[in-house]
Amino acid sequence: MIVLQLSANSGPAECCLGVQHALRRLFEEAEASAVHIELLEQEPGPVNGTLRSVLLQLEGQAASVLAQRWSGSILWVCQSPYRIQHKRKNWFLQGSVFRCADALPTEGEIRYEAIRASGPGGQHVNKTDSAIRATHMATGISVKVQSQRSQHANKRLAAQLLSIKLAELVEGERERQRQLRHRQHRLAERGNAQRIFMGSHFAERLES
Repeated sequence: MIVLQLSANSGPAECCLGVQHALRRLFEEAEASAVHIELLEQEPGPVNGTLRSVLLQLEGQAASVLAQRWSGSILWVCQSPYRIQHKRKNWFLQGSVFRCADALPTEGEIRYEAIRASGPGGQHVNKTDSAIRATHMATGISVKVQSQRSQHANKRLAAQLLSIKLAELVEGERERQRQLRHRQHRLAERGNAQRIFMGSHFAERLES
């Protein structure tokens, strides 16, 4: 699953209108590419019918390719529909791609090792190899459990503790992504546009 944000950043109403145009064009391209789009969040612009930013979830075989087409600086060249005498015609938008953290692992993604218990406890410490170390192979996060007397019980508890640690990791990644999206609202790359659209019909200018 891929998350795409289209944002006018701190630009004026014309940039927010550009986001609305870009969103319509993105849905057209998604339909042609068999990519499903779900609206996650949107922030309205200062003029009715405009968007300050929109956050979208893209799913499908071509989702990554489509998202990358909208990643980076996007230029819309058009006379302002709100300020007729305004000389400026270049309005910049920003596309940002975020990859969501993976779901919690299945049993096949965890490596279990039987190890000898260690540490204080004298005669109460389990001296057999019933202690378990569980490692999430993709992240390297590991837990060790030796509190239960049977290997099966230690394995079950280790899986539970590992799931808690991974849930914390996922939530931390979500928070990092939220902060990154927040910063993207305030960052607009000028020049070197990834894509250029022209006029009130938002027609793409293709390189010859």
